[in-house]
Amino acid sequence: MENCVFCQIIKGEIPTEFLYQDKEIVAFNDINPKAPVHILVVPKRHIEKLQDVSDNEESLLGKI
Repeated sequence: MENCVFCQIIKGEIPTEFLYQDKEIVAFNDINPKAPVHILVVPKRHIEKLQDVSDNEESLLGKI
């Protein structure tokens, strides 16, 4: 999805420093933290809503 800020971050269109990265997820600091430590963990595949997650991807949600 073109307008998704998270997809743009993952593609490198918006620069950020990844704190963690593997083949399925990335983690990075929130640009507007609400706590001293505020880390966002997002899947590399665009998932608009939970209903879009297939049965074989349920482990991805657990990983996040």
